[in-house]
Amino acid sequence: MLNEDLLTGDRRSGATPADDRQAFRAPAPAAPPSDDAVTLLRDAILNKLAYALGRTPATARDRDWFAATALALRDRVVDACLASPAPAVPNKRVYYLSAEFLIGRLLSDMMGNLGLADTARAALAQLGVDLDAVAGAEPDAALGNGGLGRLAACFMESLASLSIPAYGYGIRYDHGLFRQLIEDGVQREVPETWLAEGNPWEFERPEAACSVGFGGEVAMTVQPDGSIRRVWRPAETVRAVPHDTPVLGWRAKHVNVLRLWQARAEEPVDLGRFNGGDHVGAVAERSRAEAISRVLYPSDSTPAGHELRLRQEFFFTSASLQDLVRRHVAERGDLRSLPDHAAIQLNDTHPAIAVPELMRLLVDEHGLSWEDAWHVTTHTLAYTNHTLLPEALETWPVELMERLLPRHMQIIYLINWMHLESLSKHGRVDAGSLAAVSLIDETHGKRVRMGHLAFLGARRVNGVSALHTELMRQTVFAPLHALDTDKIVNKTNGITFRRWLHNANPGLTQLAVEAVGARVLDDPGALDGLAAFAEDAGFQARYAAVRRGRKEALARVVRERTGIRLDPGALFDVQIKRIHEYKRQLLNILETVALYQAILAEPHRDWPARVKIFAGKAAPSYHQAKLIIRLASDVAKRVNADPAVAGRLTVAFVPNYSVSLAEAIIPAADLSEQISTAGLEASGTGNMKLALNGALTIGTLDGANIEIKEHVGDDNIFIFGLDAAGVQATKAEPGYAVRAIAASPRLKAALDLIASGGFSPGEPDRFRPLLDEVTGPDRYLLTVDFDDYWRAQRAVDAAWRRPHGWWRAAILNTARTAWFSSDRTMREYAEDIWRVRVGPGA
Repeated sequence: MLNEDLLTGDRRSGATPADDRQAFRAPAPAAPPSDDAVTLLRDAILNKLAYALGRTPATARDRDWFAATALALRDRVVDACLASPAPAVPNKRVYYLSAEFLIGRLLSDMMGNLGLADTARAALAQLGVDLDAVAGAEPDAALGNGGLGRLAACFMESLASLSIPAYGYGIRYDHGLFRQLIEDGVQREVPETWLAEGNPWEFERPEAACSVGFGGEVAMTVQPDGSIRRVWRPAETVRAVPHDTPVLGWRAKHVNVLRLWQARAEEPVDLGRFNGGDHVGAVAERSRAEAISRVLYPSDSTPAGHELRLRQEFFFTSASLQDLVRRHVAERGDLRSLPDHAAIQLNDTHPAIAVPELMRLLVDEHGLSWEDAWHVTTHTLAYTNHTLLPEALETWPVELMERLLPRHMQIIYLINWMHLESLSKHGRVDAGSLAAVSLIDETHGKRVRMGHLAFLGARRVNGVSALHTELMRQTVFAPLHALDTDKIVNKTNGITFRRWLHNANPGLTQLAVEAVGARVLDDPGALDGLAAFAEDAGFQARYAAVRRGRKEALARVVRERTGIRLDPGALFDVQIKRIHEYKRQLLNILETVALYQAILAEPHRDWPARVKIFAGKAAPSYHQAKLIIRLASDVAKRVNADPAVAGRLTVAFVPNYSVSLAEAIIPAADLSEQISTAGLEASGTGNMKLALNGALTIGTLDGANIEIKEHVGDDNIFIFGLDAAGVQATKAEPGYAVRAIAASPRLKAALDLIASGGFSPGEPDRFRPLLDEVTGPDRYLLTVDFDDYWRAQRAVDAAWRRPHGWWRAAILNTARTAWFSSDRTMREYAEDIWRVRVGPGA
C-alpha cells in the first residue's frame, strides 16, 4: 500500500537519504545475508548514529544503537511503500478504533517482516555490537492493559500482512500501563516512561492536527431554507496531534499506519497571566488539556478521574472520525458514499461515543439529513464486545454527558426516542421491555448505556469466541438481540504467528521449517504437517531440546528479577495475565498451598518437580487483586525457603509483566493455566499463544478454551470444573461454598493454613478479605471447582512422568492451533463485517 501520509511526511522530513535506500531487499528469512546487504545496513546505522543522534560508536549506548538501527529500518519501511504497486487511493479502508494498542517492542517485528534479522545481526556485529543487547534497550510501548490492547496490535499486523488498507486509531499516552514493583510482596506502581528518549518509529504529523471540543452550549440557527441547524459552541477545545507509526506486513508487501493522538492545548501559555506573575496559572489550561493523553486508564475512583476517562474516549474518537471524514471528502467528495469506502470498527465500548459524534459531523458539520446520516452511520460502524461482566460494560452519568458533551447528549436522546418510538409502533409497549432496550438506564440514576448505543449504531456486533457470542445473545444483549437476530456474529480472536512463534520462538520455528518446509513462514495452516512427527522419538527429542533452551533462558530472567533459582528440568506451570478475581489466580494459589501441604505430608512420594510461575498486574485501586499478588509472593517466600520441598516445588511471582516478558515466558511454558470461571472470559489470547508454542492447557470450558479443545483434541488438554450452565445453576443454590469446603478436607486445610498466618507470621489477618470472599459469597466458584482442579493437576503430574506422551501432545498443540492465527480472524472480519477485499489492490 502506498500510504500517502507516510510517504509525503517522509519526503518532507528528508528522513531517507538516497545512499541508505539501496539496502532494501525482498525478505527471504531462510537465506543468509549477502556481504553487500550487511555493509549497506551497517553504513546506514552509522549514518543514523552520527547525523540523527549525534553520537559516535565510542560514545554510543545500547539505547543509541537501538535508535540508529530503528531509524535505518524505518527508512526501509518507507522503501516498501515506494515499491508498492498498489493504488494511492484504495477502494475501501478499515479504520480500527481502540483505546489500547499493546504494541510492545517493534524491532523484532520490523526485522522479521523485512527479512533483515540476520542482516542486522551481522551488521551490528561488524561494529562490535550485540543485537540482543540492542533489542533489549527498546522500551515496551505498554499502551494497553492486557488482552484487548494486544489483540489490537495483532490485528494491525495481520491487516498489513493481508494487504488490507487500514488505519489504527488510538491515544499516544505519555505513560502507558504502570511499571510494577513488588516490595515485600506488595505491588507498587511507578510511571512507565517509554517516551523518555523519544520514539524512533513514529512520524509526527502536526499539519493533520484537529480540534476536539468539550462543554459549552448548543445554539439553534435558522437556515435560508427555513430549516433549523444546531451549532455546538464548546467552552474548551483541545488540539489533537497525530503521530504515525508504520505497521509493516509480512515480507514487506504492505504498510499500514497506526495513528495515535497526542493532546495539546490550543495555546501553550497564557502570556497575560504569565507576565502578571501567575507563572503556574498561566499553564493551567495546558496541563488540563495534556492530561488527556498523559496516562493510560487514570483511576476513575474520583469524579475528576471519571471525567478524565470520558474526555480521553471522546478525544481520540472525535479526532479519528474527523480525520477519516476529512480524508473521504478529499478523495470521494460525497459523504453519503462513506459506507462504500470505509469500515469503522469499535474495539469495545471505549469508542462507542463514535455513534453520536459521527452523526454530529454528518448532520451539523456537513449538512446531511438525519435519515441519510443515520444510514451512513449504521452501515459504516461495527462494534466488538469483549466482556460479559456488568461492571465492564461502560455507562456514563447523564449529568456528566450533558455537561461535557451537550450536543452528543441531544443526539443520544433523539436516537433513543426514535428507537423506542419505532418499537411502540410495532406493538412493543410494555414498560419493562422498553426500559431494557433503552439507551438510558434509570435504575440507579440516569446513565447512558454505551454498549446499547454501540449496538444500535453498528451494522454488525461481534463476540470474540463461540461461547462468548452465544452468551451475549442470551444475557447482556438479549433484549436487543430479540429485535435484530442477525446483528450479532462471532469472530473468534487470533494472534499473529509472526510475533508469537517466528520472533518469540525462533528455535521452534526453525524446527518446523526443517520438518514441513519454509511454507510455514507464510501459511500458518502448514503447521498441521507437524502432526505427522508427533510420534517420532527423534523429532520429540529436538522439540524438547528447543523447550529446554527457552526454559534455561527464562530461568536467567527470573533469577535476575527475583533472585529465585528455577530448575529447567521441572515442569513450568504458568499463569500470566491481568490479576482479576474472575481469572482465578487465587484458585491456582490455593492448589499450590494444598500441594505444598501434600508434599510435606508424604515426603517419600514420587512428586514430579514443578515450578509455579505467576505474572500480571493489578489495577491500582483493585485491592483484592493486589492482595492476591501479596499472597502469591508470601507463599513463594515460605515454599522456596523450606528444604522439605526443595527440588519438588518452587513458586515465583515475576514482576512487571509486559509483552517482552510474555515473549520470554510463553516459549518456556509446559503448562498453560486458563482457569477462569466458566462464562466470564470472553476469549483469551494468551491461551492461544501458549498452545501454539506447545504448552498443554489446563482450563475450564470458557472462552476460546472450548475451541482450543476442539482443535487439539480431548487427549491433549486438561479440562476441569463447571461449564457456564453449571456455574449459573450452582449460583442459584445458596450455600454452595460452605458445602464445597465441608466436602473437601484438602481445601479446608489450605484455607486454614492461610487464615492462621502460615504465610504471614505476625499478621494472621492479612488475607482475611480474600478468605471472607472465598468462604462467603465465592462469586467466582473457587470452592466448587477446587477438587476437580486438584484432580486435573494430578493428571498433569501423571502425564509429565510419561515424556513420550507429553511431547506428543505438545507437538500436536503446535500443529493444530494454526486456526487461531489473527490472519484467519481478519479474513473473517473482512468478508462478513467490513466487506473489503483481501490482498494487493484491495
